[in-house]
Amino acid sequence: MNKMTRINKILVANRGEIALRIMRSARELGIHTVAVYSEADRNALHVRYADEAVCIGPPPSSESYLRMDKIIQVAKDHDADAIHPGYGFLSENEDFAQAVEDAGLIFIGPSAKSIEVMGSKLAAKEAVAQFNVPLVPGASKPIDDISEAKRIAAEIGYPVLIKASAGGGGKGMRIVDREEIFDEQLERAISEATSAFGDGSVFIEKFVTQPRHIEFQIFGDQHGNVVHFFERECSIQRRHQKVIEEAPSAVLTPDLRKAMGEAAINVARSCGYYGAGTVEFILDEKLNFYFLEMNTRLQVEHPVTEMITGVDLVKLQIRVAEGEPLPFRQEDITMHGHAIEVRVYAEDPANNFLPDIGTLQTYIRPQGNGIRLDDGFEQGMSIPFYYDPMIAKMICHAETRELAIEKTIRAIDEYQITGLETTLGFCKFVMQHDAFRTGKFDTKFVEKFFKPEYLKGINSNEEVSLAAALTVHAFANNKNQQQAEVVASRSISNWKRNRL
Repeated sequence: MNKMTRINKILVANRGEIALRIMRSARELGIHTVAVYSEADRNALHVRYADEAVCIGPPPSSESYLRMDKIIQVAKDHDADAIHPGYGFLSENEDFAQAVEDAGLIFIGPSAKSIEVMGSKLAAKEAVAQFNVPLVPGASKPIDDISEAKRIAAEIGYPVLIKASAGGGGKGMRIVDREEIFDEQLERAISEATSAFGDGSVFIEKFVTQPRHIEFQIFGDQHGNVVHFFERECSIQRRHQKVIEEAPSAVLTPDLRKAMGEAAINVARSCGYYGAGTVEFILDEKLNFYFLEMNTRLQVEHPVTEMITGVDLVKLQIRVAEGEPLPFRQEDITMHGHAIEVRVYAEDPANNFLPDIGTLQTYIRPQGNGIRLDDGFEQGMSIPFYYDPMIAKMICHAETRELAIEKTIRAIDEYQITGLETTLGFCKFVMQHDAFRTGKFDTKFVEKFFKPEYLKGINSNEEVSLAAALTVHAFANNKNQQQAEVVASRSISNWKRNRL
């Protein structure tokens, strides 16, 4: 158990919207912040917002945001007490967490040991099995004998999933539906895992058909207390990565929520966890749930949990890191309303969601009651191609799921972005789709229901602005410019006209 240590200055070892989000909570607590940045982020908003800012290297992450030595040295040089890693980059690196502590600083996150255990899917399975947490049927150790692996596959039944022990994001993962292709898919999974994570260990488990991705926000302190903040539904994904999240889930019953919440807490207890963490489960079509993995950090989608519980998770992270006990018990935590988050990526949904890096020629945020925007950009800025292409997270909160969906559609319609393609049109398509509105969807939503041509009826901001500009140009030689603008405005709907 750590003694109480008051934090006066935090170095935020991250960039973009999550860096800003952490700094804002720190400022409300009266804590000063230090930003680190690459040369590509010299004019970034988090750099301008922090009390102090230091350039730590060239644009590539390996030369800047992943340089543990430089980050720790900057923290010491600027008298920071603690380092907050945000998410991504070094947030789940046990060596970094240990190095921060060895340097006499506070790591705002779990212990290095917890990160190490949960960073290996096999080690995590072994740890949680002792707490009777439901696991997907499969092998309990890495595959080192193809014959044995085939025997296990036949025993649990095809289709099976070959999965990398380290990492995530769909890398090193192969679905095998018959024995004839098992050898080939195993070789590919091992090769991809080795390339992506430097670890070719893979294991095999039953592939759950029609799976839903449900995760629980947990929180522990350094005094042995652990609670959860209910679930998030994260089944709308592309390339095994989330695009839309909501809280609570539309399918969990009170009894199922209680059982999954207790399992999530046991996962945390299995590794002596403290700080913010997320326990991810797979839910099958019969509402059976199985432990998937634990993310030992703050999640991208944490705002939906904050919106329904009223708890600032970053402030709580800081207090726990200082050694304070959790200020509430499980029965004190309640849900209010429904929240939906859409991730606004600089990607082209009509082109397999490939990144569409460019400049934000127009960037105007939606407003109104219950709408929250977490971003790190402003009009005129460019999206660096060195990093994740997420522009913003838009979170909408309302009294019911139905009202939250309608508010999200309204906010998408008001969000003005030109200069590049975004996922806004796709997110609106999801909000309007019957499968989503009725809650009858799974992680295969994109595969089952989405085709690029479906977006043709959902005009992008770029198309709207271009149509209006071309019409004005066509009448540019008219004596009355006002008449040209009136004609242009009639070519689009009233709300779109008012946006231009």
